[in-house]
Amino acid sequence: MIVILKPDTPKDSEGVRQVLAIAGRYEGVSARLHVVEGATRSLIEVYLIGSTVTVPTDPFEELDCVERVVRVSEKYRIIGRHKGQVDAVGFQYQGLTFDQDTLHVLPGLCAVDTPQHAEMMFAALQKLGITTTRMGAYKPRTSPYDFQGLGKECLPWVFELAGKYGIRVIAMEITHESQIDEINAALDGAGSPTGVLIQIGTRNAQNFELLKYVGQQQRFPVLFKRGMGITLEETLNACEYVASEGNGKIIMCLRGMKTNLGDPHRNFVDFTHVPVIKRLTRLPVCVDPSHSVGRKEPAPDGLTDIHHATAQGVIAGANMVLVDFHPNPSKALCDGPQALTLEELEPYLEDIRIARAAYEQRRELAARGMKAKTAAAG
Repeated sequence: MIVILKPDTPKDSEGVRQVLAIAGRYEGVSARLHVVEGATRSLIEVYLIGSTVTVPTDPFEELDCVERVVRVSEKYRIIGRHKGQVDAVGFQYQGLTFDQDTLHVLPGLCAVDTPQHAEMMFAALQKLGITTTRMGAYKPRTSPYDFQGLGKECLPWVFELAGKYGIRVIAMEITHESQIDEINAALDGAGSPTGVLIQIGTRNAQNFELLKYVGQQQRFPVLFKRGMGITLEETLNACEYVASEGNGKIIMCLRGMKTNLGDPHRNFVDFTHVPVIKRLTRLPVCVDPSHSVGRKEPAPDGLTDIHHATAQGVIAGANMVLVDFHPNPSKALCDGPQALTLEELEPYLEDIRIARAAYEQRRELAARGMKAKTAAAG
């Protein structure tokens, strides 16, 4: 059960104390306070954990501070929509809004290799008005002999260059909790010129101790990539590990599933789950066409498979696109074959604008249909 308080109710208010006191009446039920910092409002939710089937809603609903009481319908109680009873409020970070209505594109280096390449990437983004990117410093690889990333050594100059070119958010994967401390130190040392979106990669999707640690820190939002071979429900429950520790600023990323059914692509593209996740959860949804497809060969229509996969995600309502670019893909130390070039950046962004416009038109069409249906029923 979730008791949702009215927006901007103070955490130390009498209303909160009354809710907790009522919850304390029921044996075997514990209460956990959770503050939701949305893009436009802040609210407090009290989660009643335990056997709440026989706990009545009336005592809570009678309080002036309570907006509504929700019966939980999914295991992932914090991130869940619970059959539409809970709003998807989103969050703000670095002056940007991340929710189920916005769209951000994060083109960048899958793996940081040289200061020159990073600066060329940042400069190209600035020229086109893009303030969000991806920059991989820590790279878990299938083979122990492959390039594992430059690690903490590159962080100072990556952050400094990001600030120089007006980059506001960098998506950066971590593989161990100590790397958060390294990012914190380097960011502070550079004067915090940019922000970091902590990325949980597919290989750590069920590394529950890491997920708990990431959830306990409040400084950085989390970009959570679907596990390469686990179900959607397992992935959403893994996101709940992060949220249950206090960090609800999560973006769910679809990056394809590991199965030969997707051949010749690197993974089987799962972008049809974009609207499903938005229906089941409060989370904004990201798509990663580069790691889903793994190649940029053109189709007979002249568009690459990565362009087509991107459009599939965007036209389905994706709120973020994570995509690989590189100034010289042939010299990239990681995933060069799937990286688009800087010359392809502007046309790629225009292609996304076309797909997004189509999505907006489809949404308006659906709204008109719903309005007509309601009018006919009335």
